[in-house]
Amino acid sequence: MKQGSLSKWLVLVIPVLLALWQLYPTYIFRTMKAERDAIITEHGSDSEELARWDENNGEDFAGYKSGALKFGLDLEGGMYITMEVDLVKMIEQNAAPDAVDEVFEQVIAATKAEVEESKRDAVEVFVEKFREIAVPQQRELFDYFEFGDLDLTQESQIADKLSEASSEAIEQAIQILGQRINRYAVSETTIAQQGSDRIVIEIPGVTNESEVRDLVDRPANLSFNLVRNNADVVSAFYDINQLLLKQNGADVEPESEPMADAVEPEVADSTQVEPDSTAVENSAETVAEAQPDDSSAVQGETVETEEAVAEGETPAEENPYEGLTDEQARAQYSKDFPFTSLFTTYFIAPGSGQYQPVGFSNRQFPQGEYYFQIPGDSLARFRELMDRDDIRALIPPEYDVLLSANPDQRILRQDNEEVYEIWSVKGDPELKGDVVVDAQQDWDPLTNQPEVAMSMDAEGAERWAKITQANVGKRVAIVLDSAVYSAPNVNEPIFGGRSSISGSADRAEAKILAIILKAGALKAPIEIVQERVVGPSLGEDSISAGVNASLAALVLVLIFMVLYYAMAGAVADIAVFFNLLLILTLLAGFGGTLTLPGIAGLILTIGMAVDANVLIFERIREELASGRALRSAVDVGYSKSYSAILDSNITTFITGVILFYMGSGPIQGFAVTLMIGIAMTLFTAIFVTRAIIELSLLRGANSFNFGQPKIAAS
Repeated sequence: MKQGSLSKWLVLVIPVLLALWQLYPTYIFRTMKAERDAIITEHGSDSEELARWDENNGEDFAGYKSGALKFGLDLEGGMYITMEVDLVKMIEQNAAPDAVDEVFEQVIAATKAEVEESKRDAVEVFVEKFREIAVPQQRELFDYFEFGDLDLTQESQIADKLSEASSEAIEQAIQILGQRINRYAVSETTIAQQGSDRIVIEIPGVTNESEVRDLVDRPANLSFNLVRNNADVVSAFYDINQLLLKQNGADVEPESEPMADAVEPEVADSTQVEPDSTAVENSAETVAEAQPDDSSAVQGETVETEEAVAEGETPAEENPYEGLTDEQARAQYSKDFPFTSLFTTYFIAPGSGQYQPVGFSNRQFPQGEYYFQIPGDSLARFRELMDRDDIRALIPPEYDVLLSANPDQRILRQDNEEVYEIWSVKGDPELKGDVVVDAQQDWDPLTNQPEVAMSMDAEGAERWAKITQANVGKRVAIVLDSAVYSAPNVNEPIFGGRSSISGSADRAEAKILAIILKAGALKAPIEIVQERVVGPSLGEDSISAGVNASLAALVLVLIFMVLYYAMAGAVADIAVFFNLLLILTLLAGFGGTLTLPGIAGLILTIGMAVDANVLIFERIREELASGRALRSAVDVGYSKSYSAILDSNITTFITGVILFYMGSGPIQGFAVTLMIGIAMTLFTAIFVTRAIIELSLLRGANSFNFGQPKIAAS
């Protein structure tokens, strides 16, 4: 094969192979999803048939889903919610209560009316109305607003602080809503700000709309709960293992504790721990000793790398997993310990602070502190089990078992899987979040590490002093909506209500914690202003209509090109198929979502896909009509058409960029598909069609039909 011929074949073959490889997970996932949906339709979502299918195929199903092309809410079905943040109320609540008078109330009323009508920024409108109503009555903004120790006397300074509080209120609401929605483990969920005061939530595949509605439309619940990661909780986890074993029909409880060097490496796939036969190397997390700080400091955990010697290992000859492959050992371990195999349990050795892995072969657990890590891919199963009444009944009634809200940024599994923490806390909170007056991201002056400065009101400060005095050396979890955002260690009693919480991985994490601490009573209430449920049948209708429209457009374009440009038209048609295949490939490869507007973008791309070839073929026909040889006419036709092709497509691409950055939701979906389509159109029109034509010429063709002969002007 000649060098020139080889390069042409590579242009054709490599994109197709890459596309098939990238789209294969989508095909398998959609096939498996159809099979699973059929089981749900026939037997129900709580049926044994579905449970058996999930047990046999759940891991593969989740794996293919992560690599599949995602379908948007309008195609998959689900729930669309628009929530509005009451920023006018936020402004009102930021004013000093004893300073509010009739004039201020007039300004607030006028602001509220204007914002509802115009949908303009609330702070901007408030400042305008204040100038119109309050200033003529000898009032100034600093008469009503105080921001901590800041001495703000200029209108612009106070307006800036209100704008900052407005942005923070939106961010606070997004954080809280995101945490609540994450319980559904729907990767395609989107939560985004729309305009100055609205938040749009899209949740594909929702089956219980009322539950979602109640979840997002309720007040935030912030509390401070004492951590109790003790032997009682570990014993309860052991009991959960035994319950699941009995329910699974196991006759004999596992008698041998798994070896650290034989089993833990397989379990370690679920954590960042990599123990060998003698030690857990470079993995265990240790809580650093309290750094010298002022009397108000509450130090968070500081993660450091240490070795923890695994004590009490079972001798090799007693290892029940000896002789099994890694996959077999992992599967058997999961069967023997159906609950605790989801996470890794450590006992913190008193004095040394080393973290020793814990086995669950018997119910003998030393008194002390324990630590639990769970990988992200085990969260859904863990939540599913903890939601069961029979399992919750085994947890000590005074305790709640909660998950960390976010993965620990300082811990990462070998395969980049995020790692979360499990916390057992006292169910009755020591303190409610409404006592928090303020919280700000700050910097530790000694270590220059990010921290959060928190202050409480007088009542909260008094109770906080008693709590910290009685729990020195213990942890207090900061819990919002049943998720732990931080569990700092109390180093010493805290008086005066001013605390400093360290241990954040970076400034962004500290900022989020500060936002959460101020969520005890949302400064800006949020409410649902629009709600739309897209049923699966509507999604199927949308897909069907979109596919039919796409096929109709495709067929018409293909027929026209063949009728008008003959053999060259057939080549352009092949390029159209390349184009569609590559668009879907890029959407899947970059984690894009195909939506109904995206299908509209595909239809438009089909119509535009042949434009570049029309320009090229017309130029080739002109050259042939002027007497130029076929090979020369092809070269000139392509080279002389580039500028016109680029001009027309670049201007359309710029339009797509503007739509993407200025629009939202469906507009962005359309813009993304349009921009990818334009890029692929250029590739297929310039390279794919030329490669096919030149391969024909290299094979010795003396002619190539470009359709009707060019008619000279009379």
